[in-house]
Amino acid sequence: MSRLFEQQTVLVTGASRGLGAAIAEAFAREGAMVVVNYRERAEAAQAVVARCEAHGVPAWALQADVRDAAAVQALVAQVHELTGGIDVLVNNAFAPYRFDPDSRARFWDTPWSAYQGQFDGAVQAAFHTCQAVLPGMRQRQRGAIVNLVSDLVHQPSVAYHDYATAKSALEGFSRNLASELGSLGIRVNCVAPGLVTATEAGQGTREAVREALIARTPLGRLATPEDVTGPVLFLASDWSRFMTGQTLLVDGGLLMR
Repeated sequence: MSRLFEQQTVLVTGASRGLGAAIAEAFAREGAMVVVNYRERAEAAQAVVARCEAHGVPAWALQADVRDAAAVQALVAQVHELTGGIDVLVNNAFAPYRFDPDSRARFWDTPWSAYQGQFDGAVQAAFHTCQAVLPGMRQRQRGAIVNLVSDLVHQPSVAYHDYATAKSALEGFSRNLASELGSLGIRVNCVAPGLVTATEAGQGTREAVREALIARTPLGRLATPEDVTGPVLFLASDWSRFMTGQTLLVDGGLLMR
């Protein structure tokens, strides 16, 4: 029985841990050849590769700081040498952030450099990766790009100013890209998780805040990385072939639109 992404190549940025690692393995489970991009954690990335390969598919750990245009171009060129092209790009990497409502910087204490760092990690990184994969996708007249944003874009239940503003910009970037690339057979969509447990970024959220979020969530819990992988795979697959420029909220019904 054929798997959903058989013979396809998927590049997942920031995939050495947490949500990115879960996404990479989910694609491997569905038959994809997976490129695990990482910036610093080579050993962790190799562990993700091993888990992907356990599903009977090739996988590679390739280092690149996706904020660096030259590094991204070299990364994509290497993937093309290995597999012949990239079918799916998942922009998961983002600048380090800690979701701690107690110690977060208030707006009046937040310097522009904090915004710039988040913009670089979200929008600039996606800009570089999208520009790098676009020639190959245009040549083949097909491709899927999935960008990870946040439900904080739509409801800033905690005002993480710099992070949420950068993710808002990434969502706007994605919609403009979707509008322009649709005629070329390339789809661009977003997944917007709520607070995800078992990730480093979410560990700073104290228990009282977690409980308050759970109490307001119809499905009665916080998201796990595995809850997010299904919507990502859906948007990357032919099951969503007539969807582009959309954002799927994955937060257990905390926000409903």
